[in-house]
Amino acid sequence: MQKQAYEKEWARLQRQERQLLQRRARRREKKLDNWLSDKVPEKLEATLNAAFAKAFALIFDKGTALIEKTYKLPELAEQYLLDSYALQQRGEEKDLRTFSRRAGGTAALHTAVSGAAGIGLGVLGIGLADVAVFSALLLRNVYEIAMRYGYDYEGDRERAFLLRVIAASLQWGEELYRADAELNTFISTGGWPEAKSLTELTEEAAQALSRELLTMKFLQGIPVLGVVGGAADLLYMGRISEYAELKYRRRFLTDRKADSR
Repeated sequence: MQKQAYEKEWARLQRQERQLLQRRARRREKKLDNWLSDKVPEKLEATLNAAFAKAFALIFDKGTALIEKTYKLPELAEQYLLDSYALQQRGEEKDLRTFSRRAGGTAALHTAVSGAAGIGLGVLGIGLADVAVFSALLLRNVYEIAMRYGYDYEGDRERAFLLRVIAASLQWGEELYRADAELNTFISTGGWPEAKSLTELTEEAAQALSRELLTMKFLQGIPVLGVVGGAADLLYMGRISEYAELKYRRRFLTDRKADSR
């Protein structure tokens, strides 16, 4: 890999990360959230939180194999090997960009699918049941982004990274800066500033999702009007996808630099 190509891609990554952190420096007030805040049942957030945590646990325990059947795993692995070979042989900037381009395409596809699913269920007034669908699509999305960069998604180490990425992607301000710094520390050193169990990390990711999606899932439970709530699936899938792609790309570039020494 050419040093100049790596430096350009690394600079591009850092620029995009800074832009994302700047955009999310402060939580944006939503008029719809303010209007619905006193109409949302008090117990709904706890119910949503439990639903997301249960969905993640079930997928990790039994559902990953089912998710793998929805895409062509051997072809994804083969494509990564081919892209890696091209990078090794030529090492040009376009070869590095191939990985982020493929990961971005994966994210865009899953964002569109999740939006269609959310809107469809919103028309019918189905809110809570959408949690399982959204969770499965979300994990499939991050799984594929990881694979585009050559990373596994099985095992406690990879699941911990994945869950921290999801939780961090939904933070704002100082909380986002802190979570992002912890992820970057892991990427550069292989260790976390604070050790947490998978159960704790699953709960944190579930809480982040239920907090952000609370009013939208309430609205999604109302027939026809639920279209607005269902459309939030598209928004948040896109938000998580963007952040996940950046963090896996940072891992990829960091590991590539270490390997080239």
